[in-house]
Amino acid sequence: MPGHDMPADPDDARTALPETADTRIESARTVWNGRFPLQVVRFRHRRFDGAMSATRTWELWRRGRAAALLPYDPVADAVLLIEQFRLPALAAGLGPVLTEVPAGLTDGAEDPLTTIQREMSEETGLAAGRIARVGDFLLSPGGCDECTTLFVGEVRVPATGSDGIAGHAGLADEHEDIRLRVIPAATAIASALAGEYANIVTTVALLWLAQRRPLLREEWTRR
Repeated sequence: MPGHDMPADPDDARTALPETADTRIESARTVWNGRFPLQVVRFRHRRFDGAMSATRTWELWRRGRAAALLPYDPVADAVLLIEQFRLPALAAGLGPVLTEVPAGLTDGAEDPLTTIQREMSEETGLAAGRIARVGDFLLSPGGCDECTTLFVGEVRVPATGSDGIAGHAGLADEHEDIRLRVIPAATAIASALAGEYANIVTTVALLWLAQRRPLLREEWTRR
């Protein structure tokens, strides 16, 4: 598809590039406009010495806002994680089945909390009760604008077999094939500390839980 000067739609949050007192956008071309636009952006920015930089050119993949949530059961002291096939993991030379937390992209200007409530239902069949906000995280700031708002939410984990599998979920019309796994919180945290989860959002969520777990157990089990 031929490139064109950006923005094609000035109201499209995926492609609007804000300028600041320390940033100048010289041009932005959308060179691919599939599910997510890919842009080539020429820009200048304020250097740490106070001068403006020379013109720089970056490719920018516009995925936008997302939300994720670690489901935690304070009574069972366990987390519910999901497993699914990821083609980019295969391309990176990793095992393509990743252990993750429920997550998804926001729908337009949708609030991330609304997003994750929908994704929880679709990907686990559960709804979170009390929810703690962890923060906003860029996943690949060198080339993509995706920013994920991360939460930890209260759930009651479902029953499992001896292998810890609690069933399967996902939307058939989106070809989702998701496996649910219940893991003791201490075991999942130890795995995160050992670098066993290639998904960074999963790792950040579990490391946050490692610090806040006693407090959450106290607050979320209080009647």
